[in-house]
Amino acid sequence: MAELAELEDPRAREVNEKHGDDHGVNLGKLRALAKRLKTQQELACRLWVTDDTAARLLAILICRPKAFERDELDVMLREARIPKVHDWLVNYVVKKNPHSEELRLPWSADPDPVVASAGWALTAERVTKKPEGLDLAGLLDVIEAEMKDAPDRLQWAMNNCLAQIGIEHAEHRARAIDIGERLEVLKDYPTSPGCTSPFAPIWITEMVRRQHDK
Repeated sequence: MAELAELEDPRAREVNEKHGDDHGVNLGKLRALAKRLKTQQELACRLWVTDDTAARLLAILICRPKAFERDELDVMLREARIPKVHDWLVNYVVKKNPHSEELRLPWSADPDPVVASAGWALTAERVTKKPEGLDLAGLLDVIEAEMKDAPDRLQWAMNNCLAQIGIEHAEHRARAIDIGERLEVLKDYPTSPGCTSPFAPIWITEMVRRQHDK
């Protein structure tokens, strides 16, 4: 904790707080510290319970993702209210854990939109990597009905799932693009030069073009 305190940078904190992340540690320096510590599950658990954002990010980097039980992950996700902690926990830990599929459905249907967004992130991962058994048409039905009025983080995760269905599954592509065009979610999202817009019709079209160009 003392080392993390020494890494505190007021400018980094100012930038992070604009994104809802309450820490001032440069992520490159945080990753360097994690590399030095290597995997330490017990230390990771102790860092997590401090409730400090930088400590929790470090905990995620040095933990053993497969070591957590289902209920532990559920509690951790519900505690992870800071966007960066939430994203890293889902992407670096939950997706690598054997209980991820058990958690995906209950999380997706959870009344807490931040928890639901994690469920949708796991669903988007399955759409891309292991779509067997998924009801893609049914997912599009839910997205069509609920994405427009969903809170920001849930809306972002649903939009990601919509785009992945359109990119990876040609038989659903026209409908995915149509849903995106009608709902207009993230249509005006500011996009840096050279980056692809998160607006689903543009995103789908661009990624499919790249696949064809390979």
